[in-house]
Amino acid sequence: MLYQTKNPHGGDLFGREETLDFSSNIHPLGTPESVKRAVIGCADRLDCYPDPYCRALVAAIAQKEGIPEDQILCGCGAAELIFSFCAAARPQTVLMPVPTFSEYANALQQNGCKVIEHFMLPDKDFPLEEDFLQSIRLHTPDAVFLCNPNNPTGRLIPQKVLLATVDLCERMGCRLFVDECFLELSDGWKGDSLKNLLTAHPTLFLLRAFTKSYGMAGLRLGYCLSGDKALLQKMGSAVQPWNVSLPAQAAGIAAMRETGFVSAGREIIQTERPWMEEHLRQIGFTVVPSQANFILFFGDAGLGEAILPYGVQIRDCSNYSGLGAGWYRVAVKRHAQNAKLIDALAHIKRGG
Repeated sequence: MLYQTKNPHGGDLFGREETLDFSSNIHPLGTPESVKRAVIGCADRLDCYPDPYCRALVAAIAQKEGIPEDQILCGCGAAELIFSFCAAARPQTVLMPVPTFSEYANALQQNGCKVIEHFMLPDKDFPLEEDFLQSIRLHTPDAVFLCNPNNPTGRLIPQKVLLATVDLCERMGCRLFVDECFLELSDGWKGDSLKNLLTAHPTLFLLRAFTKSYGMAGLRLGYCLSGDKALLQKMGSAVQPWNVSLPAQAAGIAAMRETGFVSAGREIIQTERPWMEEHLRQIGFTVVPSQANFILFFGDAGLGEAILPYGVQIRDCSNYSGLGAGWYRVAVKRHAQNAKLIDALAHIKRGG
């Protein structure tokens, strides 16, 4: 838990009552009923330790992803897997585009790694372009970290750049860490995953989570995919053996059996996101065109605090490297919720 330290992320609903949370990017329909039933069904087995090998969960993931079981490692949320990857791989220098998820740099720096930042430009809506390949050649890092789609910008990496990065990292013997946690709810859900390249590219590492796609943030469950079995073994040794709880394992198995839940969320996002972007622009904000289930925009400093009395939380992104005061991220939710956000922002912009 955090101890006398400011929470660097969104999603803190426990310090105030009845808050509509746009600060965390969760599936707009919340948690599937089958997952809730699976968690409740564990109540009579809470006196048992969870399976330290996550056997049934790994089998369910392998079947859903079409990936061999020995290329899968589960963890207590994606965050634990980020930290265990850094502890196991121990890169000395890492290159990453910014702005991006802050836990990458936190985990790397805790392990004595030098982080080299490649700045994406706001005047071009933060694209990752081919000049990133030149940065890899120039800096010759031990590892490259990417987020696709990127958090907080909501931009997908162009497939040409992504595949060229995979090939370049493989030739250079450089590990490539790609966070695909938001991919299923993005415009790239059909063909942008790199999972089919894992066997041919053992330096490639993919991160996934149940948090976003299945509304399971409170259960803390993630998994990673890699063809490097030695790396996965080192990662498994870097955490305690019962790191994935029994309810989390049961919930993950139930989630993997869901058929239409993720696609139902995508349909909502693809309808609501353009509506939200247009209304944010009408209010007077600068909006970064998103391809994910969240939107980055630029407004007035202090907006995150100003909206709290309206019963709404948004993500203040001023702590992201490459951004600063005035940048905010909001999730895409159902229409009535999105309308409440827009109404609150418009009221504040008019002077409250």
